[in-house]
Amino acid sequence: MGALHAGHISLITAAKGQNRLVVASIFVNPTQFNNPSDLKHYPRTESADVVLLEAAGCDVVFMPEVEEMYPSAHKGHWDYGILSSSLEGHYRPGHFDGVLTIVKRLFEAVEPDLAYFGEKDFQQLSHIQRFVREEMPSIKIVGCPTMREEDGLAMSSRNLRLTPEQRQTATIISKILYDMLEKKNDFAPSELEMYGRTQFELTHGIELEYLEIVDAKTFAPVPDWDDLFDPIILVAAYVGEIRLIDNMRVI
Repeated sequence: MGALHAGHISLITAAKGQNRLVVASIFVNPTQFNNPSDLKHYPRTESADVVLLEAAGCDVVFMPEVEEMYPSAHKGHWDYGILSSSLEGHYRPGHFDGVLTIVKRLFEAVEPDLAYFGEKDFQQLSHIQRFVREEMPSIKIVGCPTMREEDGLAMSSRNLRLTPEQRQTATIISKILYDMLEKKNDFAPSELEMYGRTQFELTHGIELEYLEIVDAKTFAPVPDWDDLFDPIILVAAYVGEIRLIDNMRVI
């Protein structure tokens, strides 16, 4: 959605390594915003974005207007059970319908062979993978690792909206996640969740929305550390008015 950073450019780099032609889309998608203020204040840096994409070797930049992608206000609806109803789906109802609507239309316009998405938006990536398996199986989805700043903060376009003080506070999110990983062997999954939530409650300047440990394949809660599960910690928190998300696999 623009306001590109090194995380986005890593997707271009991955795509350049596997394809003859790389296309990037920049489109701030209105149908995936629940909060009108968030849409209004979402950072837009199109000129700088194009310069970054060109330097990274991107061949084509697709920057459609809203009217082109949405000749009507209609958006689709997808229900993938707990994947759609939990976490982001619970706190941002309709968000994934907006995401999949625009992804479907972009895929129809570009007709890619492979499409690259970051794992920071892990639940979004899971939706896109499910959607493509069922409706556009000729496309292969490639998940790319979350890119982090030197201090551990997950790269995000919304980081541009943080004040210097908030930017420092935001680093606590990844610090708590790393701390939870170190303490995995001391707690059961539900206990580790509670430990992480408590650390957020003790942190000034951050308001936790959710923190859960789920199975990365099913999004069901993880009852124990059995090898049958692929646990991942998913978190959303507010620093001031800025909503940030992050995740880490439990290994």
